[in-house]
Amino acid sequence: MRLDERVVLAAAAIGLLPIALSYGVAPQQSVPVLLGIPVEQVNLAHVFRAIMGLYLANALFWMLAVFRPQLRAAALWVLMLFMGGLALGRVLSLVTDGMPSLILLFYLGAELVFASAALLLLMRKGD
Repeated sequence: MRLDERVVLAAAAIGLLPIALSYGVAPQQSVPVLLGIPVEQVNLAHVFRAIMGLYLANALFWMLAVFRPQLRAAALWVLMLFMGGLALGRVLSLVTDGMPSLILLFYLGAELVFASAALLLLMRKGD
């Protein structure tokens, strides 16, 4: 099966949506359950809500690119850099901090898949 830009961008956007919402809608309730981190301070809630905004903005851009071909190359670059940057940080943490929870290892796997897919699509386009 041949990779399709629209499918990769839409899957990344849809996949990121529940993660973004779980971080930012009610971080005091969701983050302790998902990550085992108590969110008891305003500053920590603020950081998780900012992460939600960043994730939602990227997901929105990727979805726009699904319907606007002129945005696809830029969206694939953003997808590769976003997912690759997250994966690189997680790998660094694995080396320096040790093994995280299974959900974070799942995120690492997904990030590597999406970054690789975006890179392959960019290479195919010649961008």
